[in-house]
Amino acid sequence: MRNEKKIAIVMFQLGGPDTLEAVEPFLYNLFSDPDIINFPGSFLARKPLAKLISTMRSKSVRLKYSQIGGGSPIRRLTEQQARALEQALRPHIVARTVVAMRYWHPSTRKAIAELEGVAFDELVLLPLYPQYSYATTGSSFNEWNRIHKPTTPVRVIEKFFDHPDYIAAIVERINGVLARVPQPEDVHLVFSAHGLPMVLVEKGDPYPSQIEATVKLVRELGAWPNPHVLCYQSKVGPQKWLQPSLLGTIDNLAAEGVRRVLVVPIAFLTEHIETLHEINIEVRGHAHARGISDYHMMPALNDSPLLIRALADLVLRSVGLPPAGPP
Repeated sequence: MRNEKKIAIVMFQLGGPDTLEAVEPFLYNLFSDPDIINFPGSFLARKPLAKLISTMRSKSVRLKYSQIGGGSPIRRLTEQQARALEQALRPHIVARTVVAMRYWHPSTRKAIAELEGVAFDELVLLPLYPQYSYATTGSSFNEWNRIHKPTTPVRVIEKFFDHPDYIAAIVERINGVLARVPQPEDVHLVFSAHGLPMVLVEKGDPYPSQIEATVKLVRELGAWPNPHVLCYQSKVGPQKWLQPSLLGTIDNLAAEGVRRVLVVPIAFLTEHIETLHEINIEVRGHAHARGISDYHMMPALNDSPLLIRALADLVLRSVGLPPAGPP
């Protein structure tokens, strides 16, 4: 039965440059974030440092984006998720979704502007980061709170790393790859999550433990006999990050004689440069050069019906309504 309560939903993502010209300003926005660049006196050095880093890195990063079509697909894919979520919620509530990208367009300020003039009873903040981190969910919420002063009730969804439908969506994607390869039980499962600086981990960031929990639940539901390993990717800068690294893991597996791997991007809801380039081009080439001849990557969840059902369930529960039905 449809409830006529009007709900606005803000879906948070990091964003990505949609053109090659957008790469440098995107990097500047990223490295200007006080939740990313934070050290004694950083409020004075942050913007000059962000300018320096973005200028130095833009050429190499532009090349990578040129190799995946000239820009990030993350906005298009996130907007597809937003439309699918509205559709999934339609039998239950009147829902309006808007997308807020942390470092590119549409910005958090733009999302707030889209909600002006829209009548709604409650507002739901839905980060598209299943595992909570200060650098992702925390940063998006901090930006939101700097700009927005709510006048209606706000429901906050902080995490969904263990939601049954989210877990089932990952298992479904893994099974889809394994079904296409001969002798799937011989494929080594390499779960790869976006890395995190150890300085955040040491401050109590819950991200690593939630990643580990997600992997455990996925393996339990999938019940595969395959060997597996969890590692981290996308390290930036000289500081210490979570280990082991994806490249180091590939080196170790190759040295052990492993020749068949499936890389599972465990913490990415949409394709982005970390999957399309880092895993599918850079690491694939690295693996082949070290003798891993049978290399596969799990596609991101994107608008998987199971993922959309998980998001719909999170929204409905947050506003005190019964969960969504089957997709």
